Amino acid sequence: MNSPASLRPTQPVKLYRYPLSGHSHRVELFLSLLDLPTELIDVDLAAGAQKAPSYLAMNPFGQVPVIQDGEVTLADSNAILVYLASKYADEHWLPREPARAAAVQRWLSVAAGLVAFGPAAARLITVFHAPFNADEVIGRANGLFAVMEKELQKSAFLVGEVPTIADIANYSYIAHAPEGNISLMPYPHLRSWLARIEGLPRFVPMARSAVGLAA
Repeated sequence: MNSPASLRPTQPVKLYRYPLSGHSHRVELFLSLLDLPTELIDVDLAAGAQKAPSYLAMNPFGQVPVIQDGEVTLADSNAILVYLASKYADEHWLPREPARAAAVQRWLSVAAGLVAFGPAAARLITVFHAPFNADEVIGRANGLFAVMEKELQKSAFLVGEVPTIADIANYSYIAHAPEGNISLMPYPHLRSWLARIEGLPRFVPMARSAVGLAA
């Protein structure tokens, strides 16, 4: 039986993305780390392309990213990471051992919760002029980073000494937190974790915006 890492798509995986979206970037990054053939398709959010009937047929929520892998169409960045890891990746990316699998799921929940409503929301204020309360979301981000700083004193990655999709799900918006006026300087272990991800073979960065502390 072939291991997932020995499988390859018969045609490029289509990734419908927005270049400044951290949700899109986490999928683009993982596709690159797995060295999978990929076709990037930019969705013009400003023009409302995500609300077109053809796009809503792929994702009724009208959000990026979406992938098409052969006959499979899948939305939601974390769900896509699970799919790609299950189908194409070595097991360390999505462990099957119950405790480690649960630990990965814990951090996927963090990415969908505290990250989305902390550093991601803070960045939405400066990049897209979203009407969030800056003090609230920046405070939430710093609370999260303080916890992660302690966690990352224990291990190189979020779930042990090798990367998992937990790291990929959380990387993009944390790396770009300065764009939302959140300094990473108080968190040396968090910054070292970001550097370890950036040092992985075939790492691809997300486009940066000259706003907030990154201006």
